[in-house]
Amino acid sequence: MHPLKLKKPLAFFDLETTGTNVVTDRIVEICIAKAMPNGQLNTKTWRINPTVPIPLETSLIHGIYDDDIKDAPTFKEVARPIHQFLEGADLAGFNIIRFDVPMIVEEFLRVNMEFNMQNRKMVDAQKIFHLMEPRTLSAAYRFYCGKELIGAHSAEVDTLATFEVLCAQIARYEGVLLNDDKGKEFQPVKNDVQALHDLTATKMVDLAGRMIFNEKGEEIFNFGKHKDRLVTEVLEKEPAFYDWMMKGDFPLDTKRKLTEIKLRSFNLKR
Repeated sequence: MHPLKLKKPLAFFDLETTGTNVVTDRIVEICIAKAMPNGQLNTKTWRINPTVPIPLETSLIHGIYDDDIKDAPTFKEVARPIHQFLEGADLAGFNIIRFDVPMIVEEFLRVNMEFNMQNRKMVDAQKIFHLMEPRTLSAAYRFYCGKELIGAHSAEVDTLATFEVLCAQIARYEGVLLNDDKGKEFQPVKNDVQALHDLTATKMVDLAGRMIFNEKGEEIFNFGKHKDRLVTEVLEKEPAFYDWMMKGDFPLDTKRKLTEIKLRSFNLKR
């Protein structure tokens, strides 16, 4: 039985991939440990044939080689059961906001499956860890759980370790007060998925973080020459920038969100 206070399932997950580029790399293993409101923890793991070679330097990190997955199903073949297992669940993991969530959403979009993030909360244990005790997952596991992480970079080991880390973080930090940049006290860590989502995941517009919300809740670019400028302003004054992004090496989710903003802006002016 786990100690998390949940109103809906919270799916901890970790990916092993061919690399770190969301656009060109592919998933080779996924583990999902779904924490249920009744205290149960249900775990499933899939090995996946990425249909592209795994670079040797990557295999040396996670221990999965081309021969290990040559007979495994492709993502398209397992997309539906993975999607069903995640149905109705919020998401949690270690560094999921910057990598794992954008990667899995991209994989679903490649096989023409919508993975709706609109009603899902995201909890990133790495952000809590870096806020309170800046280190790595292995160090986090040692610090919070008092154990050595044996078998790191296996999706199942990392997923279950992250689950234990988040539970320990809540036990340690719930009630601890910090001062924000204006000197006002606040309690960042609570045993509540909404509060943890607000702490770790609310600023992003797209999952790759190319666009974020500013303090006024407006979408701004988070990279390049237009960093910190309003997306609507750039699209209006420099429409060619939209075309450049749509033709560029950006994730499908980023292009989709940019198009949504463009269409919304256009409709407001009509």
